[in-house]
Amino acid sequence: MSSGSPSRAELKRLLDGVLLDPREAAALDVHGRTDAAVLVPLFLDAAGAPRVVLTRRREDLRRHAGEISFPGGRQDPEDEDLCATALREAEEEIGLAPDGVELIGALQPTPTIATNFSVYPFVGLIEPGQTWLPAEAEVAEVLELRLDDLRDGYGRRRLTRRGVPFRTDTYVVGDHLVWGATARMLGDLFERLDAAAAAATTP
Repeated sequence: MSSGSPSRAELKRLLDGVLLDPREAAALDVHGRTDAAVLVPLFLDAAGAPRVVLTRRREDLRRHAGEISFPGGRQDPEDEDLCATALREAEEEIGLAPDGVELIGALQPTPTIATNFSVYPFVGLIEPGQTWLPAEAEVAEVLELRLDDLRDGYGRRRLTRRGVPFRTDTYVVGDHLVWGATARMLGDLFERLDAAAAAATTP
């Protein structure tokens, strides 16, 4: 682990103070016709750098084709709650076992504009060195991106979707572009981490 890098316990302690309580987050009312949940899996790599796991969706999907997102999906009737939805979807999409996730909190839920989902993000710590099993029908690639690289790749960029140009928050790492609801969730995570870091250095 490089000098100054957090340990897993330190990362958990840092996030514990700034994340929303999962039950309270799940009770928040967000505009959207359909409830959905995603998992924001975090781990420390061999250098002690925090990374987040995302997926790149297949290009032939009807919704959000080719986009980068957190593993997740709509809530099923048999799901006990939205936390269960996030864990189930992560297992189905990338093969991440629910008992391998230490759920530590939640981010602010956010709506999707085009597809009218209310998306509830839950943050979990996982062990590094996972063997991913991407669902062939949905996931083209599983990404493990450094939080620092995502932060460095932030910018307000002009995109065009369905012939309509617009400017929006984005994160770019190499040829990977993150935008939309996923970018808003990352922005929320970074704001909370910044607040925690500022509080830790305040005398």
